[in-house]
Amino acid sequence: MIWNRERETLSDSKKEAIQGELLKNQIKRVYGSIPFYKEKIDSSGLTPEMIMSIFDIKKLPFTTKDDLRDNYPFGMFAVSTDKIVEIHTSSGTTGKPVVGGYTKKDIEIWSEVMARCLAFSGTTENDVVQNAYGYGLFTGGLGVHYGARRIGANVIPISGGNTKRQLMVMQDFKSTIITCTPSYSLYLAEVGEEMGIDFKSLPLKAGNFGAEPWSNNIRKEIENRLGLLALDIYGLTEIIGPGVGNECRYKCGVHICDDHFYPEIIDPDTGEVLPPGEVGELVITTLTREATPLLRYRTRDITKLIPGRCQCGRTSVRIERIMGRTDDMLIIRGVNVFPTQIEEVLVNIKGIEPHYQIIVERTGTLDQLEVQVEMNENLISDEIRRLEILESSIRSEIESLLGIKVKVKLVEPKTIARSEGKAKRVIDKRNI
Repeated sequence: MIWNRERETLSDSKKEAIQGELLKNQIKRVYGSIPFYKEKIDSSGLTPEMIMSIFDIKKLPFTTKDDLRDNYPFGMFAVSTDKIVEIHTSSGTTGKPVVGGYTKKDIEIWSEVMARCLAFSGTTENDVVQNAYGYGLFTGGLGVHYGARRIGANVIPISGGNTKRQLMVMQDFKSTIITCTPSYSLYLAEVGEEMGIDFKSLPLKAGNFGAEPWSNNIRKEIENRLGLLALDIYGLTEIIGPGVGNECRYKCGVHICDDHFYPEIIDPDTGEVLPPGEVGELVITTLTREATPLLRYRTRDITKLIPGRCQCGRTSVRIERIMGRTDDMLIIRGVNVFPTQIEEVLVNIKGIEPHYQIIVERTGTLDQLEVQVEMNENLISDEIRRLEILESSIRSEIESLLGIKVKVKLVEPKTIARSEGKAKRVIDKRNI
């Protein structure tokens, strides 16, 4: 199902023309209303009139999260506060939160792009959407809510947590779509299995999972245990929240709503724009956002543009599912390591659960990486020698992939903390 066929199947020439006009208008707006951007554009030797087409976007300066924090709370607003109808923020766990303001038009845009994303998973007005993303200042809950309402679906605003109640509602209200983090969906599966729930007997048909990186093997685990289609939804507070993009049923990349958000891939070290197919950092420009428009925002997400057309019929640009972030990438003895690389190995090994934690420590000048992995119940009674062989096998698989030495430790079932939001996969104890 394509929600907005006219805008999601634009020809390249038509799309470029639309994007160019939107960019030119946006540059004029931010230049005249946000002192931060006026100073950045002036210092780069540009004037708004020098941006003639979407291809001129590479001339513009980047925006970073530090820029947003430095202008906290309202310094990045392009409208007066009396035009703001809603405010959301990031968690602010590493400093001042990032503040996103929304005008009435912004809420309409958010509803539209979220409706597109839910339509990717087959959501229609006949569906029951169980929305287990958190409501409040976090953008996840209300973003999904607005999209489901735009479609006309029945949305259950259950928010995160209270897992047994989630499962009761899922059964009694006959939910057909579930939205939450992928790690929480596995926790729902775990608790449901303990309660004797047969998920394949439920009307659940699909889920839009996001807010944390997850591998294709975790996708298979979710689909097998919950009996549904698991698709990746992409978004971030700084841009609009969820709704920036979503996978289609062919699972061949995340379609970006590129008539609203223009994506580029850059070399994170040099800032050079990279061609489709090359891995780098995702940069996004908001083409239509009114309250808090952003020019060339460095997301820190690592991915690549996928060349060619998707067989679903949409012409929107696609990105590879997020491989990790430049700021949660681990550098271990000169090697770049993403948690999802380790995850890909673990979920293929029988006898362990899809719950793990990566612990990094420094002994002297040498980094040590330990992967703690939960055994399943069937392994508890195994003799020590067999467990040692399993640990050795896991270690060998990870070392073969990463090219560095690691330590693997099997731990008892349910000893790794579960999360009702984003899973905390990495504990970095190094003082760096």
